Amino acid sequence: MTLPAATYILPLRWTEDCGLAALAVYLEEVAQQAEVLVVDGSPGELFNRHAAALPPAVRHLRPRFTCRNGKVAGVLTGLAEASCERIIIADDDVRYDSLAFRRMLKLLDEADVVRAQNYFLPLPWHARWDTGRTLLNRALGSDFPGTVGVRRSILRATGGYDGDVLFENLELLRTVRVAGGKEIRADDLFVGRIPPRAGHFRRQRVRQAYDDFAQPPRLLLELSLLPALILLVRCYGAPAVPAVAAVVGLAETGRRRRGGRLVFPATAALWAPAWMAERMLTVWAALFLRLTGGIPYAGSKLAKAGNSLRSLRRVHEEVRLHR
Repeated sequence: MTLPAATYILPLRWTEDCGLAALAVYLEEVAQQAEVLVVDGSPGELFNRHAAALPPAVRHLRPRFTCRNGKVAGVLTGLAEASCERIIIADDDVRYDSLAFRRMLKLLDEADVVRAQNYFLPLPWHARWDTGRTLLNRALGSDFPGTVGVRRSILRATGGYDGDVLFENLELLRTVRVAGGKEIRADDLFVGRIPPRAGHFRRQRVRQAYDDFAQPPRLLLELSLLPALILLVRCYGAPAVPAVAAVVGLAETGRRRRGGRLVFPATAALWAPAWMAERMLTVWAALFLRLTGGIPYAGSKLAKAGNSLRSLRRVHEEVRLHR
């Protein structure tokens, strides 16, 4: 019997399952290369439908951990059940091809956590809009994907990561780093992603801006953009053309980094000003929510976007010292 090369953990919590058939086909392909765990926090009727539709090779189970962030509960359950050291954590809209899958596993032989680069497969208008954010992130550093690779041992040593924060991917990456783990930012490891419906995209605008409370320098920069624009308009008139050109140029820099032109179309950078204008407004809406108790999440409010590096170092200092 051939042992699996890795464990693929997919935390799931759906309120409808219109994409179930396509997901089942994809996971059947993944199961030929890895142990697949679907940790499903969906309501009972949907859970049962998922159990019937998923391939026999896929393990389908309930979360065993209680966290305010349901995705983390799914990941922690998967880590407890995983039989492999190399772990791939992926959202339900992520679609690895065999080349990207093999490269992720190879990088996990060199690092404790690997950050891939997502790109949208079909490109409706809202996926093009959000690609503007991706390109700006690439220009200024690295993007935050819906999938990461991680070694099981490092997260078991830390006891997992905080499941009561909104920006769970950043929390995982920070936890591994402060525990002495090595991170690879594989900005040229391109993994496809199915875009959400337009309605879901709209609902995520303020929530994504709220993530920046976990990154104070970025938060302060984004909060400054709208006042700066108003000041420029009052002093010099509308500086629209230079500002738009600067944002497009920065996004194009991100598109050209590390082979990005292979997956991001030539017109992608033109959408970056639209995303920037959105963030100039939604970050102020996020600030209002923070001051009034937090962002609505799963029927309650979640105030904390993420833990600071300083606080995480205090928690995981012993793990770091023994690595």
